Amino acid sequence: MRASRRTFTYALVAATLLGIAAGWACNRALAPQQATHVAGGLSIITDAFLRLIRMIIAPLVFSTLVTAIARMRGAAEIGRIGVKALVWFLGASCVSLTIGLLLAHALHPGASLHLSAPAAAAAHAAAPFTVATFMTHLIPTSIAAAMSGNEILQIVVFSLFVGTAAAALKDKVSGFVQLIEQIAAIMFKVTDYVMLTAPLAIFAALAATICVHGIGILGTYARFVGGFYLGIGVLWVVLAAALLAIAGMAGLRLLAGVRQPTLLAFATSSSEAAYPRLLEALVRYGIPPRIASFVLPLGYSFNLDGAMMYCAFAILFLAQAYGITLTFSQEITLFGLLIVTTKGLAGVPRAALAVVAATLHYFGIPDGAIALIIAVDQVLDMGRSATNVVGNSVAAAVITRWESRNATQPDSAAS
Repeated sequence: MRASRRTFTYALVAATLLGIAAGWACNRALAPQQATHVAGGLSIITDAFLRLIRMIIAPLVFSTLVTAIARMRGAAEIGRIGVKALVWFLGASCVSLTIGLLLAHALHPGASLHLSAPAAAAAHAAAPFTVATFMTHLIPTSIAAAMSGNEILQIVVFSLFVGTAAAALKDKVSGFVQLIEQIAAIMFKVTDYVMLTAPLAIFAALAATICVHGIGILGTYARFVGGFYLGIGVLWVVLAAALLAIAGMAGLRLLAGVRQPTLLAFATSSSEAAYPRLLEALVRYGIPPRIASFVLPLGYSFNLDGAMMYCAFAILFLAQAYGITLTFSQEITLFGLLIVTTKGLAGVPRAALAVVAATLHYFGIPDGAIALIIAVDQVLDMGRSATNVVGNSVAAAVITRWESRNATQPDSAAS
């Protein structure tokens, strides 16, 4: 088993390097129109893989979360773990936003552009955030519709009710709980089949992006892209330090254990693609399935560390590009807006870009400014997707350690 995991990791790395090389070669050899055509063909492979992943996300989240809650020792444990998870998520969100804001002030990535307001708003602009739009992502009108649309937050809400009811009924619904566990086992097996195509999807995703834009696009936006990835690096160091402080040196084993799902999220620009493998990796590390299956779906809705840091950094970049200086009170407002607007967007394509677009008008930044960062959003989405995976892995390990301190029998992950 360990040898097969190592082989799979090598395959992912090889696909990444080959994808970069193939994309660069096509970009150099083909005319722009031809490169776009080739990238379109390659994107079919990536889209097919992501569709396969999304096909299993809803039943996997539902079955693992219901089983996790049903196996807990009553409502007290459910509430305790839930509160701990939300406290950690809020703290991590504040740290992510703070790093993004501080780095934008320190590096001034957009200050040299000196742009004037564009004539038209970008087509990617999103509607302003309202409580009503948040509620549509929170409470399902139909669980079938929520599953068909991969509305993860709605699936989590429904699963919380079903799991809590099953925990309350205990032995009366033991057959139902066993059935749900069997569904989860089947979905994990399906995941194994789907993951066989992951290296091919990674190759196609990277080759398509570099084929169209070329590696030179990183030079054009070097200050912005470099600053963002510096922020990602700082955030990873902070998360790793927090993990080691709370969980001890065993935290290094966790970080090593999630390298496959992290690389998968990075190469495909999708944290969703990494979800099944990440759940398996956390359990393999030693996190109890009931905690991993409970914390991870919540984290995918409430703990988007990479996306939050990106939003703060990108909005200040655009403000600087247009010579707009935000006051301290405006930055506090921005902080609060991003805390709220980034919740419940799991599974929404380019969710972070939509949040940035929806937030610009609050601070007098032209809506069309979003066009500045669309060109490199794929490159940035890779980093924030990988960071979301790392952040949720750390969250699950930290909550496991907190739980083990309260338990008479410590969890194995804490050892």
